[in-house]
Order: sequence, then C-alpha cells, then structure tokens
Amino acid sequence: MNPTASGYASDNPRARDKYLQKLSGPLLDRIDIHVDVPTVSYRELTSRRPGTSSDTMRKSVAAAREAQRKRFHSPMTNSRMDSRLLRVHADLSDSCLLLMKQAMEELGLSARAYDKVRRVARTIADLEGAETINENHVAEAVQYRLLDRRF
Repeated sequence: MNPTASGYASDNPRARDKYLQKLSGPLLDRIDIHVDVPTVSYRELTSRRPGTSSDTMRKSVAAAREAQRKRFHSPMTNSRMDSRLLRVHADLSDSCLLLMKQAMEELGLSARAYDKVRRVARTIADLEGAETINENHVAEAVQYRLLDRRF
C-alpha cells in the first residue's frame, strides 16, 4: 500500500498515521509480512555493487519449497500450517519463546500475529537450510510485523 493517501512518502508523521489508522487491527493480522520500503536514492539505484542475483534467489526459494514439500508430503507451504502443524513443524526453543514473549508484550502482537511470526520464522529457517527455528529466525520474522508496532 502507499505510505499516505496521496501515494507519496511524507515527512509528516500525522499524515502517515492518519492514513494507516484506516487499517483495522484484524485486517493487519491477516497479512503475513508488512515492511516499510524506503525510496531508493539515485546513487543507490545506479550503483554497480552487485546484489543477490535472481538465479541465486530462485535456487534458494526452490530449495526452501522442496524442504516444505518433503515436510508436508505435498505442495503445501508454511503459510498453510494450522495450529497442529505449527506445534509439530514450528516448535520454538525456550530462548525463542522468551524472544516471542518480549515481542508480544512490547509490540502488542495478537495470537494471530504470533502464529504468523512462527510461520515466517519457519520459512526463514527453510531459506537458510536450517532444520530448526533459532532466535535469529524469530527476530527477523518479528521485524516483518512493522505495522503492529504502530497500533
């Protein structure tokens, strides 16, 4: 979505907040990932520094999808895990649970957002080829709940 009603970024926090307040909490809960995408400067846009190539990214995603296919014995993905499957495949260690408790309290995450974070953390772990979810995966997944911090 656009950052303001005009469609352009604004330095005025009131304009952004007024626009974002039109989104209800239950609607935001149904969106897995929300991030702020800043404007790219001309200098960065024309930089010759190589980023991750499409081929490298495609291979990483294909490997993660294959891990999920094997896990579920079907083409199902992590986004479709229900609470039973989350308990089996997105179980969190004590240190991850402590991190989630802190995020829940400080950001006011809902139960639905808690499950979204677990699904995203499982996907991040799959992209890294990790068998289990660790604190870094949970911390990164929490970072993708940007709008929860504003409401």
